[in-house]
Amino acid sequence: MKETEETEELRSARAMRLAVLGDTHAEGRATELDAVGAEFQDYLTTTAWGVWARGGALSPRDRSLLVLAMTAALGRMEEFRLHLDGGPRVGVTDAEVDELLFQITAYCGAPAGSAARRSVRAVRAGREGER
Repeated sequence: MKETEETEELRSARAMRLAVLGDTHAEGRATELDAVGAEFQDYLTTTAWGVWARGGALSPRDRSLLVLAMTAALGRMEEFRLHLDGGPRVGVTDAEVDELLFQITAYCGAPAGSAARRSVRAVRAGREGER
């Protein structure tokens, strides 16, 4: 199995993932990997989180809202919940997520909007339980 080179791009992508998702998610992924899993995770991190770390006109908050909309549109509720949980770390407010649900429903349909709403309620209930 090919060993992934520790590039600046990978380090930046890992740092962004940690900043958005927090310690629990980032560390949890690292402990469950074999050699292929580690290479795959590095590839995924460089690809998905590298676009966040590249800078540009979109802020991490903007990117978070976009990822929420796209994952809801695709029905990827596990990823939607993951990014919903990380949203406040980059400045996404509950009011913005509530408004986003209307956009999701209007452009992606009632099933996508309803599934996203159920996920929002579950994530918020989990937050309340942690307090």
